[in-house]
Amino acid sequence: MERKRTRTVDVGGVGIGGGNPVRVQSMCNTDTRDVPGTLAQIGRLAEAGCEIVRLAVPDDKAAAALSTIRAKSPVPLIADIHFDHRLALAAIKAGMDGLRINPGNIGDEAKVDTVVRAAQERGVPIRIGVNGGSLEKDLLHRHGGPTPQAMVESGLRHVAMLERRNFTDIKISLKTSSVLNTIAAYRLMAERVDYPLHIGVTEAGTLVRGTVKSSVGLGILLWEGIGDTLRVSLTHDPVAEIGVAYEILRSLGLRHRGPEIIACPTCGRTEIDLITLAEQVEEALRGVEEVFTVAVMGCAVNGPGEAREADIGIAGGRGLGIIFRKGEVVRKVRGDNRLLPEFMKEIEAFLRERRS
Repeated sequence: MERKRTRTVDVGGVGIGGGNPVRVQSMCNTDTRDVPGTLAQIGRLAEAGCEIVRLAVPDDKAAAALSTIRAKSPVPLIADIHFDHRLALAAIKAGMDGLRINPGNIGDEAKVDTVVRAAQERGVPIRIGVNGGSLEKDLLHRHGGPTPQAMVESGLRHVAMLERRNFTDIKISLKTSSVLNTIAAYRLMAERVDYPLHIGVTEAGTLVRGTVKSSVGLGILLWEGIGDTLRVSLTHDPVAEIGVAYEILRSLGLRHRGPEIIACPTCGRTEIDLITLAEQVEEALRGVEEVFTVAVMGCAVNGPGEAREADIGIAGGRGLGIIFRKGEVVRKVRGDNRLLPEFMKEIEAFLRERRS
């Protein structure tokens, strides 16, 4: 896999493009005016591995909360601005690390000048965010709808507005709810510019549907070397987006964070509640950043052999659990209710050995 080479954009100390790792982003779904609630969600996102968080800034009250939130945030923050250049200026003044705007939508040329000048002075990058659901009317008419070509033309139109002002600290996104249109749009844009691309399938849907659409769309683009930062958009707790994002990146060998959990799909031979056990193990390891492989298997006889490449694993049978490392049995545990706590003790011992 050869990644398309793009220029580097710095977002609050996090490098995007230019050979940096593919960065994982999300967006708070809290009311930005609720400072404690927003900070709590930012903290949970950061703990899950989110590297950049975007905040909606719909009005002056939200803008007034930004300086406090930014001062206490553990990760860089992006202000999401629509239509009002004053909110963009307030976000820059509050110390936000980036803006997500479309310069053509924030006012006349003088207002665009003011925002771009302020961003240049503070070193604040701008993400041009094209959305298939809100394209300019003339482009919709000319292209017959929100086609990939229309989205790319919209993005290039906004890029030109910034470049005319000698501003090139730019990222670009081209999002639509159609997986195929999203892929086509990013392919076209990648041929035209060397700015970093923020990839995502917008309005992807609920946990399962959104995960599938995002995995297919983003997986194809990343495999083709397109994409410098991503967001998995789910109608769900945004913390779940981070887990999905890292699994997409892990499956392509692009990034690794936390344990990989291998679990068999269950069958008629399964004699324990394997689904619950696997979910409990996954939840217990959610905050662990070390990279290793954990197996949760449903057959005490064949499980260790089937998962012999796992660093550590457990295989359960009727009233019996076998804990193993690299296919070799470490010890046996009797009693279904002891499987999880005893397995977690072994994982903790395994991690202590690795860290020592």
